[in-house]
Amino acid sequence: MIRFLLKGLLRDRSRSLLPFLTVVLGSMLTVVGFSWINGAISTIIESSAKFTAGHVKVMSRAYAAEADQAPNDLALMGVGALLDELRRDHPGLVWTPRVKFGGLIDIPDENGETRAQGPAAGLAVDLMSPASPERALLNLDKAVVRGRLPERPGEILLSDGFAARLGVGPGSTATLIGATMYGGMAVHNFTVSGTVHFGITAMDRGAIVADIADVQAALDMEDAAGEILGFERDSLYRKREAAALAAAFNGAHAGDEGEFAPEMVTLHEQGGLGQTLDFASSIYSLMMVMFILVMSIVLWNAGLMGSLRRYGEFGIRLALGEDHGRLYRSLIGEGAIIGLLGSAVGTALGLGAAYYLQTKGLYIGSMMKNASMLITDVLRARVTPASYVIGFIPGLAATFLGKAASGIGVYKRQTSVLAKEFES
Repeated sequence: MIRFLLKGLLRDRSRSLLPFLTVVLGSMLTVVGFSWINGAISTIIESSAKFTAGHVKVMSRAYAAEADQAPNDLALMGVGALLDELRRDHPGLVWTPRVKFGGLIDIPDENGETRAQGPAAGLAVDLMSPASPERALLNLDKAVVRGRLPERPGEILLSDGFAARLGVGPGSTATLIGATMYGGMAVHNFTVSGTVHFGITAMDRGAIVADIADVQAALDMEDAAGEILGFERDSLYRKREAAALAAAFNGAHAGDEGEFAPEMVTLHEQGGLGQTLDFASSIYSLMMVMFILVMSIVLWNAGLMGSLRRYGEFGIRLALGEDHGRLYRSLIGEGAIIGLLGSAVGTALGLGAAYYLQTKGLYIGSMMKNASMLITDVLRARVTPASYVIGFIPGLAATFLGKAASGIGVYKRQTSVLAKEFES
C-alpha cells in the first residue's frame, strides 16, 4: 500500500507538489525560528549571567531592594567570611565578589589640569588572584584591543570606544571621581593598562574594569562588596536548581536580622530577565501554533482541490468495493508520506540556514545604541538536538489535519448513486 501511494504521489505532481512545498517551507522556517530564538535566549542568559547577574547572586537585603542603582552604601560587610561559607556549603558553584560603581573619569594634561572628562560605569572584579574565574567569565584575554590586562595594583581597563573619546591609551593616567561607601568624596588615580571591546553596547559605551582590591581601597570598602556571584562549573544555568539553592540559603539566613543580612536571588529574579525569557518562549510557542494553523489551511484547500480532480477516482474505488474507511485512511497515508518527506527536506534546509546564522551571526549593533540590556551586538542562532526534530511537528501535524479535513468528503459519497454519477 505504501509503495502504491508513493508511486501515485510521484506520478501525479499536481496533487503532491504544492503540499510538499508548503511542508518544506513551514518546516524550514520552524527550524530556523526555533534555533534563532534559542540562540537569542541563550545569548541573553549567558551575557547577563557573566556580566551582571550570575546564575545566583548574594546581596544584602537593602541592596537587593535597590539593585538596579548599585547602592554601595548598602553593600555586604564581612565578605571574606561569607565567601568561605558559600564555598564550603555550596562547592558545586564558583563564587566571586564584585563591586559595581559609577563616577567621573578625569584625564589630566601634562600640567595636571583637566583635559577630558566622561561619566563611566565601573565593574570591580578579582583580576590578580590566579584562581579567579573572572578573566574567563568576562573573556578579557580576547577582549583586549590595545595594551594588556592589569598586572599590578592601580591599573585599570577602559572600553576602547570610551578611551578613544577621551583621547587616552595604555600608560595614560585616569582619575576616578566618585563616592565612597560612606557617602564621602573619592578621588583616586589609576593607570590605564589597556582598552577592551566586549561587543556589548551597554558595556562598550563607557566601562571601567578594575581589580576589586583597588576599588575597595578607593571607595573605602574594606572587606565589603556589593555582590557575590555564583556560577555553575559547567556554565549552564539551571532554573530549578538555582531556585532550590536560593531557597535553601535564604532559609538558613532567615533568622538574621537587619537590612544588611545576606539574601540570594536567581538570574530569573533580576532586572526583569524572567519576564523577558518567558516572553521569548511564549513568542516561539505562538509562532509554532500559527505555522501549524496556516499550513493546515493551505493543505486543506489543496486537499479539497485535489478531491474535486479525483472525484471520479474515488467513485471507481468505491464502486469496486473499497470501503469509505479504507479510502479515507489511504488519503491520510498520502498526507503522512508528504509530511514526512517534506519535513525531512525542510529540516535539512533549515539546519543549513541555522548553522550559517550560528557561525556568522547577524549584527544588530545599530539597533542597540541606546540599549541597557547586556546582549552582544552579534546575535547567533544555536543548533541543539531539538533543532533536528522540531520541524517534523508542524510538518506532520499540518498534513494530518489538512488531509483529515479535506478527506471528510469521502464519507459523503453514496455508493448507491455511483452509477448515476458515471452515466452523467
